[in-house]
Amino acid sequence: MQAVEIADGIYWVGALDWNAREFHGYATLRGTSYNSYLILDQKNVLIDSVKNPFVEEMMARVRSVIDPQDIDLIVSNHAEGDHASGLPLTQQATGAEILASKKGVEALRLNYGEMRMREVADGEELSIGKRTLRFIETPMVHWPESMFTYAVEDQILFTMDAFGQHFCSSKRYDDEVDLGTLMEEAATYYGNIVMPFGAQVKKAYAKVKDLPIKLLATSHGLMWRTHIKDIVEAYLGWADHRTEERALVIYDTMWGSTGRMAEAIAEGVRSQGVPVVMMRITDTDRSMIMREVLRSRVVAVGSCTMNNNMYPTVADITNYMRGLRPKGRKAAVFGSYGWGGGATKAIRENLEAGGFELAFPDLEVRYAPMEEGVKKCIAYGVEIAKSIKS
Repeated sequence: MQAVEIADGIYWVGALDWNAREFHGYATLRGTSYNSYLILDQKNVLIDSVKNPFVEEMMARVRSVIDPQDIDLIVSNHAEGDHASGLPLTQQATGAEILASKKGVEALRLNYGEMRMREVADGEELSIGKRTLRFIETPMVHWPESMFTYAVEDQILFTMDAFGQHFCSSKRYDDEVDLGTLMEEAATYYGNIVMPFGAQVKKAYAKVKDLPIKLLATSHGLMWRTHIKDIVEAYLGWADHRTEERALVIYDTMWGSTGRMAEAIAEGVRSQGVPVVMMRITDTDRSMIMREVLRSRVVAVGSCTMNNNMYPTVADITNYMRGLRPKGRKAAVFGSYGWGGGATKAIRENLEAGGFELAFPDLEVRYAPMEEGVKKCIAYGVEIAKSIKS
C-alpha cells in the first residue's frame, strides 16, 4: 500500500473500496474510494480519515511515507461515517489532535464518542510551517458541519463531498479516466445526495470562487486537475436546477397496461424530435432514475392502481424524489386502473410535495389501452414535447 504524491510533500493516502455496491440507498456499480490526504511540514497533517474497516489500508499508505506517530493534527472536514468512523482508531494510532468545525466537534462526539478535539472557525488560518491551511465552513454541503480545507501555498482545495463521485479506480486524476464516465458518476452522486442543497452549494462556491485552485481534492473518486472548469460549471448548473430539452418516462406495471401507456407516451415525445428516456422502475435502480431526473425538463410518472394506491415501486421512487426535491421541473402523471382508481392521485401528491410543477392533467385508462387509448397516450407525449420546446 503506497501513498501517491499529488504535490510536493502532499500525498493521497486513502482507501479503495472496489466492492461497494450500495451507498445512501442507491447503487454504486463502480465501487468507491475514501480519500484521505497527508501533508508533510513542520506539523504533519492528515486531512480526514476513512471508513472504519479501511483504517489499516490508510495507515499502510501513511507508513510508506512517515511513522503515523509523527502526525501532529487530523482535520475532519465531515462527520459522516464514510470519512470519520475511522477517526477513533486513527487518533489511537497517531495520538494527533482532531480539528473540526464547531458543529463538527459536536457531531463527531455524538457519533463516535469522546476524542481529543478542537474547534476551528470559518475562515481561520493555521500555519503548519511553510504552509497555511484555511478552514472554510460549507454547511449543508451536505451535512451541517461540513467544511473545505484550503492549502493556500499549494492552491489545493480539499472539497469533502463536493465534486465527488462513487468511482473506484487505480488512477487518481480526472484526466486519467474517461471524462464521460466520470461526469456520469458525478451527476449520479449529485442527483442522489446533493440535489436538495443547491442554494447551499452556491453559497459554498461564493466563498471559494476567487481562490486560485490547481486541484480539487475530493473525498470520493477522482481528483480534478484538468477539468476543474467542467465540473464547477456542471455543479453550478445543477445547483440552479437547469435542465435539458429532454423527457423522462418512468413507470411500473402489473399486467402490462401501464407499460403500453408509457411506450405510447414516449413515442409521442420522440415524434416531436425531443430526446426521451423510458425506465421501468422494477428493472432500474433509483440512482439511475435520479441521474435522469437531474437532466430532464419533464418527468412523466406512471403506475397501475393497486389497492386504491400506486404500485409499491412507484411509491418508493416518488417518496425518494420527494426527499431530494428536484425543483424547476414539470411532471406528468398517468396510469391504468381496473375496479377503481387512486394511483395517479397518490403520485401527484408526492410529486407536488417534492417541488415538481404538475403542468399536465392526469391521464388514466381503465384496464388496457386499446386503439383509442394508445392515441390519447401518443397525443399526451406530443403535448409534453411541445411544452419542452416552448
